[in-house]
Amino acid sequence: MPTTHPNVTVIDHPLVQHKLTIMRRRETSTASFRQLLREIAMLLCYEATRDLELELVDIETPIQAMQAPMLTGKKLVFASILRAGEGLLDGMLDLVPAARVAHVGLYRDPNTLAAVEYYFKAPDDMGNRRVIVLDPMLATANSAIAAIDRLKEAGATDMKFVCLLASPEGVENLSGHHPDVPIVSAAVDECLNDHGYIVPGLGDAGDRMFGTK
Repeated sequence: MPTTHPNVTVIDHPLVQHKLTIMRRRETSTASFRQLLREIAMLLCYEATRDLELELVDIETPIQAMQAPMLTGKKLVFASILRAGEGLLDGMLDLVPAARVAHVGLYRDPNTLAAVEYYFKAPDDMGNRRVIVLDPMLATANSAIAAIDRLKEAGATDMKFVCLLASPEGVENLSGHHPDVPIVSAAVDECLNDHGYIVPGLGDAGDRMFGTK
């Protein structure tokens, strides 16, 4: 595995790595891929939310009164980069159902590999929330950079980027443009090929999740 960039946290938990290996297999079905992505999203969410603030509140258990920790501070927004980000979004919402959701619609121009925006919708109070940007693949990072640019224009100031797989080139590109946005990934693979796909990767996450080509 390539040397990890200081801006990246790689989740090497055995369950994450086991599920990722199954997802990489060519023969894994669409239904299995979709379910595994949802499960891994929950595990990635644990790491992405590790530093959320807590406060002690007074409660009563069936035995006695006590002070116990509950979430405080900024509320969460999950920002899904369409369409593949929806696979991570489902698992994240399973864990944090009260989170708000933003959507950034982008497609990659097949000739230039540049990101082209076609849709954007986000909560009004982005500056008061922690935003976790979701896209399974950090390949060239052009889509991630465009999405984060757009979210910052909407007022977001506190962000993380969560993906399933990253390339070293994508990590360098995203970190160069947005060094203030930490990256959480299940793996950093070897490189990009001439078509902008992660190698060895797992193919196109959106196609595998939705059964399209």
